[in-house]
Amino acid sequence: MLSFTGSIRILHATWFAFFVSFCVWFNHAPLMSSIRTALDLSDQEVKTLLILNVALTIPARIVIGMLVDKYGPRIMYSSLLVISGVLCFAFATAHDFQTMALLRFLMGFVGAGFVIGIRMISEWFPARQAGLAQGIYGGWGNFGAAAAALTLPIITLWLGGDDGWRYALALTGAIAIAYGVIYYFSVTDTPEGSTYFKPNKTGALEVTSRGDFLLYIVMQAPLFLALGLLVWKLGPANLGLLSQGTTSALFAGLAILYFIQIYNIYRINKSIFTEEVPEIHRYRFRQVAVLDLAYFVTFGSELAVLSMLPLFFLDTFALSPVSAGVLASGYAVTNLFARPCGGLLSDNFGRKKTLMVLLTGGAVAYFAMAQITPAMWLPLAVVITMVCSTLVQAGDGAVFAVVPLIKRRLTGQVAGMVGAYGNVGAVFFLTILSFTSPQVFFMIIAAATLVVLAIIYFFLEQPEGHMVEILADGTVQMIEVG
Repeated sequence: MLSFTGSIRILHATWFAFFVSFCVWFNHAPLMSSIRTALDLSDQEVKTLLILNVALTIPARIVIGMLVDKYGPRIMYSSLLVISGVLCFAFATAHDFQTMALLRFLMGFVGAGFVIGIRMISEWFPARQAGLAQGIYGGWGNFGAAAAALTLPIITLWLGGDDGWRYALALTGAIAIAYGVIYYFSVTDTPEGSTYFKPNKTGALEVTSRGDFLLYIVMQAPLFLALGLLVWKLGPANLGLLSQGTTSALFAGLAILYFIQIYNIYRINKSIFTEEVPEIHRYRFRQVAVLDLAYFVTFGSELAVLSMLPLFFLDTFALSPVSAGVLASGYAVTNLFARPCGGLLSDNFGRKKTLMVLLTGGAVAYFAMAQITPAMWLPLAVVITMVCSTLVQAGDGAVFAVVPLIKRRLTGQVAGMVGAYGNVGAVFFLTILSFTSPQVFFMIIAAATLVVLAIIYFFLEQPEGHMVEILADGTVQMIEVG
């Protein structure tokens, strides 16, 4: 890891790109108390900002997954960082809730950066190292949220004044723009002489059987339902930020988009109804569906907890914003080693077995989180939080130790769909939080994790053998997966 040549150089450059994107994505969380005071926000408005922050990432990860498979990770990551930096500047200058809500929704776009790096790392590392390399990429990159929690409140105090938090937010945007340019001139999509496999068609994921076609359509529905849930939350029945007419129009728009997506799925895959897909090209979409649900409860719960934890510690234990931010950062700090360890364990002890063990531990840990109250000893609450985060984030690593081993030329799209389900989970869990206490919130996450654990036991298959890709000249290339 101290080498800065070859594949290790690409790994370092890419995890830092993800680090910057995650820092920008969650730069508001540790400063939420300052934002709440400056704009005189209600509790429901604060919770709305938390939900909005992860909403756009759902479709963005699907779209970015398609684009990265077509255009390559180098140009896509550079573009994403520059655009997100500009949005960050705009968010830092917002002076009312409506503007801030719109910009926070748009900034959910930056969360799609994760998908880009998954494809980049899969191009540069073989299957036997895939889990560890993806774990380092995801874990060290996710540390950007902890870095934001640790540093931005301090920077705000150092800058001082009523607008200190604005300057702290703008600083992260400037870093994103600068590193977007640096990344473009520092990496290549593949090692020299390697082929960058692209999907045969774009617009939807290719599937290889009629049963997979139907399952794919079913698995699209929660992506749109999550956005519908957000619209309902903002509508007149709840926060009242949207009029009845606007709410109805958005519901209709989401329904239309869902049917358009069904048409795209048919357009890309209609040949499976008239001719048999050759055995060498087949893969089981069921694998993708199970990984979707696994990431729903691992990364989905991680995002939700990262969003609410600083305020949870502040309100539960009557701490200062800086102290609450530092303690809450413990949930993200463990990403430095937890996610790589999840990938390493998956490489060495089996993908399915590792994922099941980690999800079992995560369910138990969330049950323990539900026991945190003002009466609990604060150091014990911090220890429980860090144990929970270690198990959950190791589970993230175990999920993405499998993702690149399904179908190489579709890796971006598979990663995009699995990643999007992480954000569906975040929207689902944060919506529950807006109606319940934090203790009930943690209990529901634990129960959902146990349900997904049973699904993994019955339906996930251990990747074995090789996947097959065809070069432009017709040459068959075998890629080891286990």
